[in-house]
Amino acid sequence: MTEKFSQLARRSFLSRIGIGAAALGAGVAASVPTAAQTNGVQPRRHTADAWMDAPKAAHRIVIDSSSADNSGSALLFAANTLIANKTGYNLDPSDIAIIVVFRHDSTAFGYSDRIWGKYGEIISDLMDFTDPKTDTAPSTNLYNTNGYESLPNSGITIDILARQGVQFAICNMATQYLAESIAEKTKGDPAAIYRELIANRIPNSHLAAAGVLAVNRAQEYGYTLLTAV
Repeated sequence: MTEKFSQLARRSFLSRIGIGAAALGAGVAASVPTAAQTNGVQPRRHTADAWMDAPKAAHRIVIDSSSADNSGSALLFAANTLIANKTGYNLDPSDIAIIVVFRHDSTAFGYSDRIWGKYGEIISDLMDFTDPKTDTAPSTNLYNTNGYESLPNSGITIDILARQGVQFAICNMATQYLAESIAEKTKGDPAAIYRELIANRIPNSHLAAAGVLAVNRAQEYGYTLLTAV
């Protein structure tokens, strides 16, 4: 269950810790398997996953999302992680490594306002996600747009988290599907639309071969899994 702070309390609280927006939330956590649990076999490292390494981070967490609603929850949980580590342990954002995974029906939130402005109606139909203020297709990435405190992210935007060092993994398989779906509706070239998508990613984002693999590889790098719900 999510408890929202009053606007006044929120501003006061955030001014002390330097985040930008806050609320309390909950999720489902899972521990990382030990070497003993995997019969001593060590995970194999791949260059494509090297960005996940965070040697200076005291703690690591990967937050998985796969729908429009839990995309917002994932952003909220990322902020909660930074807030609680600051207030409870006096740890700065640089001490915490966080990856938010956008996969399946959350993938489109890994793309900028330019994509939403151009293809918002198609994306809205695919995701069954509309602007709560107008009940129409969004023309911006609402999880990176101010003034949407009613959404599950409680006003915490992608940019706010990116400035705190949070990284984002975007599912490539779902991106390819998105490109093909847009091409079908617009009679465009899927390859060209795919290139357009990946050229307009959100800040601090990385294209993962598949979102499910990003979740797996992050745990192999020592991240604890939190599933946004």
